[in-house]
Amino acid sequence: MAAMTATATPARHTGLVPSGAATAFARHRTALLLGAAVVLLVLGSVLAGRGTWPGDLTVDLTGPLGSVSDWIIDNRDTHPLFLYFFGHISNGVVLSVRAVYLVLLAAGWAGVTAAVGLIAWRVAGVRLALSGVVAFLLCGLLGMWVPTMQTLALMVVAVLVSVALGALLGLAAGLSDRVFRLLRPVLDTMQVMPAFAYLLPVVLVFGIGVPAAVLATVVYAAPPMARLTALGLRGADAGVMEAAASLGATGRQRLMTARLPLARKELLLGLNQTIMMALSMAVIASVIGAGGLGDRVYQALASVDVGAALAAGIPIVLLAVVLDRVTGAAGNGLDTAPRAGSARLGWAVAAAGTVVVAVVARLVSGTNWPDGRTVAVAEPVNRAVDWMTDHLYSGVPVIGGTADWAGHFTTWVLNPVRDGLQWLPWWAVLLLIAVLAMLIGTWRTTVTAVLAMAAIGVLGVWDPALDTLSQVLAGVAVTLVAGFAVGIAASRSERLERLLRPVLDVFQTMPQFVYLIPVVALFGVGRAPAVAAAVIYALPAVVRITTQGLNGVDPVTMESSRSLGATGVQQLLKVQLPLARPALLLAVNQGVVLVLAVVVIGGLVGGGALGYAAVFGLAQGDLATGLVAGAAIVLLGLMLDRVTQPTARHFGKGA
Repeated sequence: MAAMTATATPARHTGLVPSGAATAFARHRTALLLGAAVVLLVLGSVLAGRGTWPGDLTVDLTGPLGSVSDWIIDNRDTHPLFLYFFGHISNGVVLSVRAVYLVLLAAGWAGVTAAVGLIAWRVAGVRLALSGVVAFLLCGLLGMWVPTMQTLALMVVAVLVSVALGALLGLAAGLSDRVFRLLRPVLDTMQVMPAFAYLLPVVLVFGIGVPAAVLATVVYAAPPMARLTALGLRGADAGVMEAAASLGATGRQRLMTARLPLARKELLLGLNQTIMMALSMAVIASVIGAGGLGDRVYQALASVDVGAALAAGIPIVLLAVVLDRVTGAAGNGLDTAPRAGSARLGWAVAAAGTVVVAVVARLVSGTNWPDGRTVAVAEPVNRAVDWMTDHLYSGVPVIGGTADWAGHFTTWVLNPVRDGLQWLPWWAVLLLIAVLAMLIGTWRTTVTAVLAMAAIGVLGVWDPALDTLSQVLAGVAVTLVAGFAVGIAASRSERLERLLRPVLDVFQTMPQFVYLIPVVALFGVGRAPAVAAAVIYALPAVVRITTQGLNGVDPVTMESSRSLGATGVQQLLKVQLPLARPALLLAVNQGVVLVLAVVVIGGLVGGGALGYAAVFGLAQGDLATGLVAGAAIVLLGLMLDRVTQPTARHFGKGA
């Protein structure tokens, strides 16, 4: 086993001989940092005492933000900035969404369904074409055809703008090292921000309505396109680029004939991720006037009408699954694409077929979904919810009901964690964050994390932020325990991995808001349901990353450990887990970020804390409250990302 352990631990030397003090510090780094933290805690207790964030160190932004809000509202219809810049953007968005919506209505239910099936057939094959047709027919059967078209129109415009903006930014970053260095921290910060935080600035400028909803979606969905475009362009084969240059190709010619074709898969993956993130905003954007399916879900959840929420949530999931599968299949099929002439003929046939179906259906039955051909699922679902409330919600012998579980989780986990964090002195919280950041990162990440958390105190929302943090920590703990267990089991069983793959695919395509529907049905409202929804949302990513990391361990190393007589458990503990450490740390980071995203949304179902403050600010027009809560959410996400995101130095370390 000694040889096996040595194999699992890469060499730490880089060719330079470190000093004895540096070597000793590196060897005992964790112990020294923890010891220093204990000493500082003791000294701080004596010198600084205890207490929450001091009021003298807070800045009240209510007045300034209120003044800015009043100025914007007073000048929105008269100031040149709004008339000739923001006004044109707003009008362009409204006209674009309306034009797409009118085209969809003119095509009718049959034309849209035929177009979806034929497009899916051209890019993904017959099987996915049938799936797309069935999915859109189900949207009509559920009585959600018009809201589905409203959401689809908004998504088409938002995705097109997101792709164009992301591609331009990615193009600049892919061709310029300076732009890449400047853009990377911006994209990192944007990806850390929960989706809810994007609603606040656009509402301040554009007000409640479709323009704000579209632009918030664009800001949220554009970063994946920018990042993957830059990745594809910068990863172009150096040999091909050198050959193109040697043939006298200009920079523009090299871009059009070499870089972009070589980056096709990354570009399509960026399109896929942009579509998924835009759809995940469909319900969230309904809070600021997006309408469509998201508004139906939001209104149903506000009245705790689980059946109506599910009836509107199912089409969102169907849209996400169909678009994800079609764009994913298009990317995978690039290498086997037909010749240009054959491709043009196929698309011409698809377009002609769509027109014929739309015209025939319009003449026979009109453009609207036929009356009477709908299935009402809200009432049966609500009856099922009532049955669960009567039989599962409470009073189940021995194990207790779901309400009992939620109550116990709140009493035994959420309350102690929240009370413990709020009991700690503010400086102790900052000290613990600094120690954690130093253990996994660098001085730069440590300073960023501490300043982000301190800024939350300065904003005057220290206690609500700690409440949200307690929910995140509890959710992450459950997510990691379950995710690591399932990921380890899947990595050791090919059958289980195959069974889990479609389940994880479906769960990863569901928009964030949809996860609130089943937990409200089972657990009611409160902080525990918000955490449960966050766990369900983050679990697939943790399971997938853990499984891939463990499966990616060098087979030669695994065979060497077996030849030395290691058991399965010894291989897991001594070889796989140490060598998969980068993947496991990435799983932790992703789990934290994803849990935070849904815990904040959980403010709509009783999660409270920062999420509730953000929703309250939007609902009441109190932009100061909403903006401060949104800024605190961003800072909390930035702190958690820095504390859980290992640097390259740590990726190179062994167990």
